[in-house]
Amino acid sequence: MLLLEPNNYWKDAMTRLHDLFSEQGTSPWLDNLARRWFSNGELADWVSKGVRGLTSNPTIFAKAILASDDYDEEFFAARRAGLSVEQAYWALVTTDIENALEILRPIYVESASQDGFVSVEVDPKLARDSAATYQAAKALHQRISAPNLLVKIPGTREGLPAIQKMIAQHHSINVTLIFSLKRYSEVTEAYLSGLEEATGDLSKIASVASFFVSRVDTQIDSQLEALGTPNARALLGQAGIANAKLAYELFQEAFSGPRWDALAARGAQPMRLLWASTSTKNPNYLDTMYVDGLIGPNTVNTLVDGSARAFMDHGIVARTIDSDLSHAREVFVQLALLGIDVEQVSSQLEVDGVASFTASFEELIAALAAKDQLAV
Repeated sequence: MLLLEPNNYWKDAMTRLHDLFSEQGTSPWLDNLARRWFSNGELADWVSKGVRGLTSNPTIFAKAILASDDYDEEFFAARRAGLSVEQAYWALVTTDIENALEILRPIYVESASQDGFVSVEVDPKLARDSAATYQAAKALHQRISAPNLLVKIPGTREGLPAIQKMIAQHHSINVTLIFSLKRYSEVTEAYLSGLEEATGDLSKIASVASFFVSRVDTQIDSQLEALGTPNARALLGQAGIANAKLAYELFQEAFSGPRWDALAARGAQPMRLLWASTSTKNPNYLDTMYVDGLIGPNTVNTLVDGSARAFMDHGIVARTIDSDLSHAREVFVQLALLGIDVEQVSSQLEVDGVASFTASFEELIAALAAKDQLAV
């Protein structure tokens, strides 16, 4: 397959995505991937526009594989070679991820291992099985051997031991599906404990904590709308960003002080907060609100195509992540007074998120099996 490399991406016309990183320290990553992006140069073009990494998940791959025949040739070749339908799926995923890794590799090198990462998720059916999650994550790192690979592990309670063990063994990871401040603190602790267990130089261990934003608003807004009072309506569209800002405060606490200084002296990198689910679901809200409102050092924002284009067009590049924290705390106070438990909402969103990714994975495997039968 023809791979179109970014042509001197650092010399191309600057966009707001470039400014987002160079001026404020927020790395824009792309939350999408499709095979034709390699042959038509779309991924390389995104890199030239300032994209510095890429994330994927089972839903993204389901959409890409089922929406075209781009994958058919490799899929049927894998089946003829004796691979099961599920093994053939992982072969398709591996090809796409390896191609993306190659295109993002110059950013990884130029940034001294700080950026240029591509994420691939373990089988979401394993989210409640610690040992199986660890084995699957380790196997993906062995299968796709690249320094800029991040294997995605769900940030469930059962995922915490796998997170710590992967980090202790110098495997870079992306911890996904984090919704609550409590779970985020547990994920951070697993990361720090893993670093403390790891031996030698820690500088090549990378990790991000994917903290979901807009889904929190979607869920809480529905409860606020149901209440219908002026006090409730005043809080519409505020919970997601408030939750994220309080998470960033926890990030600053975790990655400072004597404990962190000892790890940093061994080359450790902080586990950056990655803002996920940042497309605006409510058409009444500004389409860049989850980018504009979450800008600051040591963060990543993973954007769907539409959100990236919107930000390039009219986003505001200014540090906002740690502004008006008192208001963020007051949002939580007011929600509690209305009887809305953000922690409870977050717990349900975690359950729903695992279920959604699992459903996408199972539907894709079933569709591939059906395609396979039709070809017999």
